Amino acid sequence: MNHRIALGLVLAVCSSAAQADGWLHCGNLFDSEQGKLVGERYVHFNANKILAVTSDKPAADSVDLSDKTCLPGLTDLHVHLDGQSGPGAYLNRFTEGPADLAYTAQNYGMKTLLAGFTTVRNPGDSYNVTLALRDAIKAGKVKGPRIYSAGKSLATTGGHADPTNGVRPDLMGEPGPKQGVVNSPSDIKEAIRQHYKDGADFIKITATGGVLSMASSGENPQFTDEELEALVAIADDYNFHIAAHAHGKSGMLRAVNAGIDTIEHGTYMDDEVIAAMKANGTYLVPTIMAGKFVAEKAKIDGYFPAVVKPKALAIGPKIQDTFAKAYKAGVKIGFGTDSGVSAHGDNAKEFEYMVEAGMPANQAIQAATIAASDILRDPRLGRIKSGSYADIIAVDGNPLEDITELQRVTFVMKDGEIHKQ
Repeated sequence: MNHRIALGLVLAVCSSAAQADGWLHCGNLFDSEQGKLVGERYVHFNANKILAVTSDKPAADSVDLSDKTCLPGLTDLHVHLDGQSGPGAYLNRFTEGPADLAYTAQNYGMKTLLAGFTTVRNPGDSYNVTLALRDAIKAGKVKGPRIYSAGKSLATTGGHADPTNGVRPDLMGEPGPKQGVVNSPSDIKEAIRQHYKDGADFIKITATGGVLSMASSGENPQFTDEELEALVAIADDYNFHIAAHAHGKSGMLRAVNAGIDTIEHGTYMDDEVIAAMKANGTYLVPTIMAGKFVAEKAKIDGYFPAVVKPKALAIGPKIQDTFAKAYKAGVKIGFGTDSGVSAHGDNAKEFEYMVEAGMPANQAIQAATIAASDILRDPRLGRIKSGSYADIIAVDGNPLEDITELQRVTFVMKDGEIHKQ
């Protein structure tokens, strides 16, 4: 067994048991709804629920975080727990099966949790392994973050997320809706109903080409207006929100006008797309880290296949500037990293890039707390208040003065269970 995977399982088994009833003493507390620090607070929780937040010292003993800043558990809206990019990643899909990927996902899930991300949205996996991991975590069989999973991303034939791209012809087969490949409104209806049957939490589509897929274009549109209209209509029937991977303008604009909920990456959005996103209330999940990572690694000979390298060099460096433009124009922002492209556990580096691009630290944190709660349609996420999940992290310094403090999380509690202290 891979030693890193074994270590992840050991940490999962040995983490502190959930406290039936307890208190935290926070030296300072970030109120995500107000977007500011509100001073010393005591937080009362029972099992996985916050009961009260008060300035009054309780009679009961508290977990002492009096020299720390407490924040709600963070949410990363774009991770791929079942893998991580690298020179060998393209071979792995021929050598790793569902069991391998399930262990990989649990290992990377623990790294993400210990980095302070108590909730993640996983927009695309193989073999539905993150659906199984989600359920195993809920059942208490293993430890990890709260997972919202899309299962398999939906793609068109040859598009980004067609699982047979780059495969020799005799192994390609004819993937269809069950494999996440759709080419008509009827295919889309079948695929979404299959996702509902499988237990998916939301739908992810690849509205344009992508960087890491074995296809020549990273930006061409890959769904028609008719297909997108059918997608949104059937997804609404099942109460699914829709995340759309998109780099190029045309495919992005089609997806926004059709009524999808989030644009992932958004590299080539322009003023027309920005206006449409504002009019429709569409969120941007920028994934700046992924752009910087692929642009850097593309300069290393052999790190990516030849067809990927020019896409990485062209698209990667643009994402941060696009985010800055969208934020300044008033587009709603959700926090996401695309970890699995970059290294799992480094997720908080994204905050630094967001602030560097002009977003105030408090708003960057809100993107990973209350904005994520809005996107995931669960008001119990991203807040430290009565009725919320007992998900609380802490850092030693003041993240509003130094956002890199979030890269050094010293305390993690999820659902009332302390995983790091």
